[in-house]
Amino acid sequence: MDCLYFDNNATTPLLPQVRDAIWPYFAEHFGNPASLHQPGRRARTAIETARAQVAALIGAEPEEIIFTAGGTESDNFALLGSLETLRPQGRHLITTSVEHLAVLDSCRYHERHGGSVSYLPVDASGQIDLAELEAAIRPDTVLISVMWANNETGVLFPIDAVAAVARRHGIRFHSDAVQALGKVPIDVRRTPVDLLSLSGHKIGAPKGIGALFVRRGTAICPYLHGGHQEGGLRAGTHHVAGIVGMGTACDWIRPRLCQENERQRALLRQLEDGIRAAVPEVVRNGDPHSCLPNTLNLSFPQIEGEGLLLGLDLVGIAASSGSACTSGSAGASHVLSAMGVPGARLHSSVRLSLGYQTSEAEVAALLQRLPAVVGRLQSLSLPADVDLSLFDCPVIECLLADHD
Repeated sequence: MDCLYFDNNATTPLLPQVRDAIWPYFAEHFGNPASLHQPGRRARTAIETARAQVAALIGAEPEEIIFTAGGTESDNFALLGSLETLRPQGRHLITTSVEHLAVLDSCRYHERHGGSVSYLPVDASGQIDLAELEAAIRPDTVLISVMWANNETGVLFPIDAVAAVARRHGIRFHSDAVQALGKVPIDVRRTPVDLLSLSGHKIGAPKGIGALFVRRGTAICPYLHGGHQEGGLRAGTHHVAGIVGMGTACDWIRPRLCQENERQRALLRQLEDGIRAAVPEVVRNGDPHSCLPNTLNLSFPQIEGEGLLLGLDLVGIAASSGSACTSGSAGASHVLSAMGVPGARLHSSVRLSLGYQTSEAEVAALLQRLPAVVGRLQSLSLPADVDLSLFDCPVIECLLADHD
């Protein structure tokens, strides 16, 4: 059975153009870009070409792009590097309760080392309140970090408005744009963000490559040491093939972004309408009016989410329950929990995310297979008045495992 891949927020398949572009840098063009000889110069030229390609997609200057190993490193670099630089001015940071763990865990690290963090709540649709952002600002606030788009729900945050608040108060602003890149327009010339985290494998490039946009004039401390790469800001031998891949992906996406946005949004509407027709009781999690064009987070009442994912996998549908970085961990989604999603819905959520290679035929095939899986699981489900959150208890899980 063919696999229907609907987990593009976790990772994406390599674009064919990327695959063709990167192979020579694993083979004949293997030079170290730090070397002065011809193979080294060729690799260095390829890096600078890619840097310009990434910059062009977000409206930046090439020298404002720092290559990293991925979105997680970019988030850590942006937060911890900024907080160290800004330490004399203050140690207070503002973020949201629904950020990726790369941001949240960096914030917790900051707190363990004497800093302070304010976590903005979100409403039932997953949105922040700008008045609460204003209220959280203190004299010692030096950094605001708000993601461009949420990886689990697809909710788009009011980044222009947040950036305006930060600029008005003279506070540095970082945004994790890992899920937004290549899905919605980003123009740092128009949006006064100081730091922007990007990732390659979410846009058809290889895993293990990312970038951090650092606006010209923004001082930041390196947190990797041992070399002078990336203008002395990020030590370590360049991942040339990955960098070429990310540049190629950005170059491919740029002229197609608006068309692809509209195509995926139409497919997502078709997908949601089809699921609602087959499973009327399904509930969408997240603001449907301000969201990515490719992301659908749904709760199927009285069906445990992991059971549904396994059932879908058995019929060749790849989906997820949320962040790929946390799906291997026990416990409910911190994003849905922060939204106040009730226990039954919280534990029955599934995320479907489209990509550049998702076709109308694949959406139709999913709509053929999914209802039978849902129906089968619903026929085995517990009574409606049972709170599925009870099954986080290890003792109950053991009893259920032994009961047949």
